[in-house]
Amino acid sequence: MGIAGASMAARECIRPCVTKASGLARKRVERLMREASLVGRVAKLYRRVPGVERFYQRHKNLRLNRPAPTGVNQQWVADLTYIKVNRQWQYLAVVLDVYSRKVIGWSLGDRKTANLTLRALRHALRVRMPCSGLIFHTDRGVEYGAYLIQNELGRHGIRPSMNRPKHCTDNAHMESFLHSMKAEVIHGVSFKDEQELRAVLSGYINQFYNQKRLHSGIGYVAPAEYERMAA
Repeated sequence: MGIAGASMAARECIRPCVTKASGLARKRVERLMREASLVGRVAKLYRRVPGVERFYQRHKNLRLNRPAPTGVNQQWVADLTYIKVNRQWQYLAVVLDVYSRKVIGWSLGDRKTANLTLRALRHALRVRMPCSGLIFHTDRGVEYGAYLIQNELGRHGIRPSMNRPKHCTDNAHMESFLHSMKAEVIHGVSFKDEQELRAVLSGYINQFYNQKRLHSGIGYVAPAEYERMAA
């Protein structure tokens, strides 16, 4: 008997006794349910934890209606995705410069946490050393709203920006990169371990995507070449 069916049966079993009297002994209820082979189920209660919001911040979409960047380190976007490795998930965090579409930081791990996204952000910061005022745009996930990320952004004078609720297309540049990456080197491939996946990702991002892959959004040149042309 399904859960819904069992619940209905329990109510029908007890209904006659409740109708006859306002009270019903616990032992009698237990006996009636036992005779009907029913087991009671307790609903799990979820309580809002006071003050939890201070650990996960939300921000407006600062890129909305803003002109396209005119140089590097004006707008970065970031996101997470997951890749199956030997029947387990690995998580990839990526940071991309919107101006050139170049991947400037990434991190791989077996847990989807703020520490993972922080490593990718710090990778990008070491490579770029941006000035204050940079916009860092992400989705509204807790991995980006967490104190670890927000504190790091604040330390570097970076302005956090997030998708509007239910508007995943607000991060279209990153979605486009992840879609291309999965189509070109992930889908249909079985990775034996994290080391093999890491090697494939490193080759794809550092040697192919950034250096050789032509991108329609920047005039059909590779991201690294586009930055050299603009320098």
